[in-house]
Amino acid sequence: MTSLSLGAGHLVVELAPQAGGSIARFRHGDADLLRPMTTEAMASGRGNDAACYPLVPFSNRIANGRLVFDGQEFKLEQNWPGVRHPMHGEGWARAWDVARHDGRSAELVHEHDGKKGWPFRYRAQLSFRLDEAGLTVNMAIANLESRVVPAGFGLHPFFTRDADTELAFRAAALWLGDEEVLPVERVAVPAEWDYARSRKVAPGLDNCFEDWDGRAVIAWPGRGLKLELQAGQPFRHAVVYTPANRPYFCVEPVSHVNGKVAEARLAPGATLAGEVAFRVSTV
Repeated sequence: MTSLSLGAGHLVVELAPQAGGSIARFRHGDADLLRPMTTEAMASGRGNDAACYPLVPFSNRIANGRLVFDGQEFKLEQNWPGVRHPMHGEGWARAWDVARHDGRSAELVHEHDGKKGWPFRYRAQLSFRLDEAGLTVNMAIANLESRVVPAGFGLHPFFTRDADTELAFRAAALWLGDEEVLPVERVAVPAEWDYARSRKVAPGLDNCFEDWDGRAVIAWPGRGLKLELQAGQPFRHAVVYTPANRPYFCVEPVSHVNGKVAEARLAPGATLAGEVAFRVSTV
């Protein structure tokens, strides 16, 4: 599968349009900032093992595939291996078309006809722009229906994790989850999960943080590198995933709270859009 390459200064980005519109690699010199996507993963045509993939047209899980919107119930099929709840939308499992590409930028497009999977038509766009300071990703989803529909999006980056990697971000609250990671209760951020001050990444999180301020800082002291994640409107929530015994962790800017895409309404012909920037510096 052919990838698209972007380069600027010490930064290199490789994109995999045919595997979910994903970022296959993002590195500074010889240091990977995101987990690199394997050749086999790229050939699969799916982005779930990518360095970063888009969450379109919803983030996280829809419990039991039951979507209720404006009094109408829609049944969604399982789409993720080993998970019985539809998860992370369907854009990551689709091929995206290349609308434009040069040495520092690219635009990808995915149009869904509503005939299989998600029951509403939409057009999604991903625009990537790389300069010497970092990578900027613009996301947009347009409602192609003549009715109001539920719609949301997000990005799912897998940051590389060393023994000394640190994370800092602020949010007002988080959602506790059950054994299937479905949200059950909104609570104040517990001290053990509070990253308001930079601290080493600890295992145990797979939760949605609500009313996030749109900023997160990841530091790799041993590498002398720092990355600042900056997300504008409508990315005001973050799903943070810190699995044990994995060389990565995730801070996912998302437009809606886990399980609440039915509350994210998009008018006929309207477009939801937002920007996420990954600013890289040496320390």
